[in-house]
Formats: sequence, C-alpha cells, structure tokens
Amino acid sequence: MGWFLGLGIAGLVLLVLALIFDGVLDGIFDAPAGLDGLLSLPVIAGFVSMLGFAGALTLGTTSLGTAAASGIGAVAGAGAGWATWRFSRALMSDRGADAPRGEDLVGSTGTVVTGIPADGYGEVLLYHGGRPTKYAARSSAPVARGAEVWVESTPSATSVVVRPVER
Repeated sequence: MGWFLGLGIAGLVLLVLALIFDGVLDGIFDAPAGLDGLLSLPVIAGFVSMLGFAGALTLGTTSLGTAAASGIGAVAGAGAGWATWRFSRALMSDRGADAPRGEDLVGSTGTVVTGIPADGYGEVLLYHGGRPTKYAARSSAPVARGAEVWVESTPSATSVVVRPVER
C-alpha cells in the first residue's frame, strides 16, 4: 500500500509543479493532431495520483491483492486523465466575444448630451459594448440637446457622424 500512496502523493506534487511552471514541460511530448494536450503534465499528474490513491484504497478496503488494485487504479487513473484532458480542452477553446469596434456603432441610436451645431461638434451618449460612452458628434443639421440620433459613420475612434431620428 505504501507504493500506491507514494504514487498518489507524487502525482499531487507533479500537479503542483505543473501549476507553478505552467506549461514549461508541455512541449516535451508531441501529440498527434486532435490529441493536443493528452500528454500534458496535468493529465499525467491526474493519472498518476488517481492510480496511486485508487490502488491504495482498493488494497486497504478489499482483499483483492496488488494486481487487482493496480488494475482498478489504472482504470481510475485513465478516467481522471481523460477528465483532466477534456476539462483543459474546454478551458482552452473558450472564446469570449470579440472586443467592440467603432464600426459596430453604425446604425445604433444615442442621445445628444451637448447640442450639435451645423458647423461644429457636439457630444452624444452611445452604448458601446454594453457601456455608455460619450463621443464627439457632427451632423449636417443642428441637433438640440436631448434629441435622439442615429449613427451614420465613425470617422475616428472618438467621433461619429449622426443624423436626427425622425418619428
């Protein structure tokens, strides 16, 4: 049973080292396409620790013997390694939404904060990426404060060309 406990503890130490050195040793083993990460340090650590602890648990609670405890530990270790591999692939493939761009504002509506004169700039409040943001705004016609506007274009990252919304 001491060997199994040693394997379990060694697997946990290997997992801690994998977390501390975060991928330093992952490039040692090249896996075929689609199986990337199958031989990563966290997967190997999960397999070894589950092999050791499941084998020790089987040996300590049953009278099956070392060979059966090794087999049960290997099956449990394979399950833990597979679960670790699938979990790490799910985390790696998680893609958040793209960052909002200025072009995303075209077609959106906003409110005039500072009146827009016919020959200059005013300010509009637009919701960009879910957050209210003020932009410098130009319009071909004067627009009063509080009016609802529609964004026609974005000449720069901080300015927009708008027109009043007609209802």
